[in-house]
Amino acid sequence: MKTAYDFVTVISFACMALTYFMFTEGGLKVLAHFMLPAAAFAIANKVGNAALQAGNLWLNALAVVLIVAGIGYTYIIVRH
Repeated sequence: MKTAYDFVTVISFACMALTYFMFTEGGLKVLAHFMLPAAAFAIANKVGNAALQAGNLWLNALAVVLIVAGIGYTYIIVRH
């Protein structure tokens, strides 16, 4: 873990997993919904690290949008 994207996405994923165990009844249907933000965090980490190496501002923005979308979708899942 070297970059800020590594820390933010791993912490977000850990919080999402904790949320799954604490605030949902479990089940495969709910777990399937949690796979989407997990994938968003993984993709955001990869895109963010590539953006830092290339110095590309658009990729940084995409990584931030993916992280926010993953957190937002997790919130929506838990609210239902």
